Amino acid sequence: MIRLCILLFLSLSFADLRLSAQEIAVDSSGRIFTVSDLEDLLMRNHPVVKQTMLLSETAKSQVLQALGKFDPALYTSFHNKHFGNTPYYNQWSSELKVPLWLAGADLKVGYDRNVGAYTNPQSRTNQAGLSALGISVPLGQGLFIDSRRNTLWQAQAMLDYAEAEQIKEINGIWFQAVSDYWNWYYAYKQYRLLVEGVKLAETRFRAIREQALLGDKPTIDSVEAVITVQERRMELAKYEIELQNARLVLSNHLWNDERQPVELPEQAIPESIDQNILVPRVDLLQELLAQAEISHPEILQLESKELQLSFEERYRRELLKPKLNLSGTLLSSRRNFHEQLPPNYDFNWGNYKLGVEFAFPLFLRAERGKLKEVRLKQRELYYDQTILGRNIRNNVTLKYNDLTAYSRQIALQIENITSQQVLLRGELQKFDLGETTLFIINSRESKLIDMQIKREELVVNYQKALAELYYKAGTRL
Repeated sequence: MIRLCILLFLSLSFADLRLSAQEIAVDSSGRIFTVSDLEDLLMRNHPVVKQTMLLSETAKSQVLQALGKFDPALYTSFHNKHFGNTPYYNQWSSELKVPLWLAGADLKVGYDRNVGAYTNPQSRTNQAGLSALGISVPLGQGLFIDSRRNTLWQAQAMLDYAEAEQIKEINGIWFQAVSDYWNWYYAYKQYRLLVEGVKLAETRFRAIREQALLGDKPTIDSVEAVITVQERRMELAKYEIELQNARLVLSNHLWNDERQPVELPEQAIPESIDQNILVPRVDLLQELLAQAEISHPEILQLESKELQLSFEERYRRELLKPKLNLSGTLLSSRRNFHEQLPPNYDFNWGNYKLGVEFAFPLFLRAERGKLKEVRLKQRELYYDQTILGRNIRNNVTLKYNDLTAYSRQIALQIENITSQQVLLRGELQKFDLGETTLFIINSRESKLIDMQIKREELVVNYQKALAELYYKAGTRL
């Protein structure tokens, strides 16, 4: 009678605590959300990815600004004074200045008309005015490089820097997204394994309860069986929360075409992994090391800085030269191409203006100080390149070693799981023959579940290490 009461109480308790089939069933027909799906959504819609695209656009705008220094410029001015019935002066000056790339020269086309009783004789013209065609060439400072060419070359180098920064930012976003994906995968696998564990415990409880009612099993086995169900249900509830949280974290990377955040559907499931082929390629390490050496975004950024500093150093050396500017202008009274003029008033080598400008600071302390500063920055950059190159090589090698270690651990864990399954089947057979206890069965089964969870953890660690290996090499998986 006591045994029947105990069994009845356990049955009612189990009925209250038992998960319904709808609560623990996982929709096996749910849509598989793969890493490729994540990459497609993230690269197409993620706001930060779109934001990184602005880096190169900003750099292009700076190049455009630098090119503006080579734009032709038109200058014109007009001044007139008339007082006391006396025309003091009437001055009209116009000039088109065209900066030339070659030798930092400037081509000038102008027209001046300066008339009036009080006009300076030095600038006075006839009533027709004077047309001018001239050129200004720096023979000293500015012949090989000047401020505008230095600015343009540095802006173009900055474009390469911005593109490398864009790659770096995208790689970082992608690595975080992949890590969150595999965390979701691990949470999902944990939940699935515990669901199966609960089902096994429930099935075993029902079988033992029936045997206890028939007197084939002791009542205490039913108590132990229902305790196992309750413990696994409690653990399952914890893993269910972890799965929900992992899904939410992964959803942080998901956006639609309208730039609205979206959440990963509950029926979505991660892709399946063939755990028997998780072995890194033998040539993968050397391939990634070679690739990192020439295309790692941080290396490209330092190379861009090196190029900028080389332009700056060249420009600062140019400033050590004296300024020697030579200008020459041919003059004519011609106002159009069809006008007929006497040779003495048309463009010829006898109608000209010449100018020479010379300047040279005696001590050059400002120029020498700036040049020294630039060269010190070049030395600092050289050390940065040396350290960065070594760190990248070591980090890539380190992650590859982790990858091979996880691969070996997964293979060993799969063998251990196979052995544990053999032990569990043996204990189940012995239990049916009454040669072992339910406690040992539950221990074997719990150990198997733990080992399966450990295997999934190793798989996730392998996938994360693989993604980080590519990230350390400056690329994406």
